[in-house]
Amino acid sequence: MARLEDLPTPAVPAAARRKGGKIRRSLNAAARIAARALSLVLLLVAWELIARSGKVTPFMLPPLSAVIERIYGDAISGPLWINLGVTLLRAMAGFFIATAAGIALGAAMSRLRPVRWFFDPLISVGFPMPKIAFLPIIMLWLGVYDVSKISMVVFDAIFPVVTATLAGLAAVDKELIWSARNMGAREHELMWQVSLPAALPQIFTGLQVALPIALIVEIVVEMAMGGYGLGAAMMNASRFADSRGVFAGIVEIAIVGYALIKAMAAIRRRLLLWHHEAQAPA
Repeated sequence: MARLEDLPTPAVPAAARRKGGKIRRSLNAAARIAARALSLVLLLVAWELIARSGKVTPFMLPPLSAVIERIYGDAISGPLWINLGVTLLRAMAGFFIATAAGIALGAAMSRLRPVRWFFDPLISVGFPMPKIAFLPIIMLWLGVYDVSKISMVVFDAIFPVVTATLAGLAAVDKELIWSARNMGAREHELMWQVSLPAALPQIFTGLQVALPIALIVEIVVEMAMGGYGLGAAMMNASRFADSRGVFAGIVEIAIVGYALIKAMAAIRRRLLLWHHEAQAPA
């Protein structure tokens, strides 16, 4: 009599194996997302429970449900999209200007000794300095409109871009440069076709630092200067003792900041497919 272990194992079709693998990967991805979101969900639940416990007044801590209701009302009536658009327009304009100017300045400092001699002390002193201290001067010189707010964003966001560009170009493998020169590459070709692509991971690290700085500075200058924008809307709500409006602004800014950071991370992965960090397991 044949034993059970001697019986042939039925073959599993390849399509079924692939489907099972996809299901397992989907479940694993969902589990990772749930684990990362657990702390945030607990915080939001605690917010709602504490606000409704009677230990604090609705003025000090309005319930999360009331804040979401306020955000929904602002989205329906229109002010949310106006303020969001204005804030993103200024923040992204300043970020892109800081990106272009920072990469250009960092590249010039890495190649031209006089440029590095002139700007290196300024970068060394200005990077750790709180640039928001220059806000009154910017307001005196440029007023309280878009130019001054974008200028303040550029002034703050350019420093991490310059330093990341310098660090990335300095870390480029010398053998790459020697090989390109032996093949007859000129100096501008070395910069655009060898050095900058090789330094791109480090440059993107600087951009990922500069992007939240741009949003933070834009919110702060809107609070100080007024007008339109998420920061200005929060200050207006505070002046009228509108607690729900203030907390709604905090939630809106948190969502926008998270979305920007995730978008930048996705762009980095897309543009650095050739780099070893894109091939490493997450």
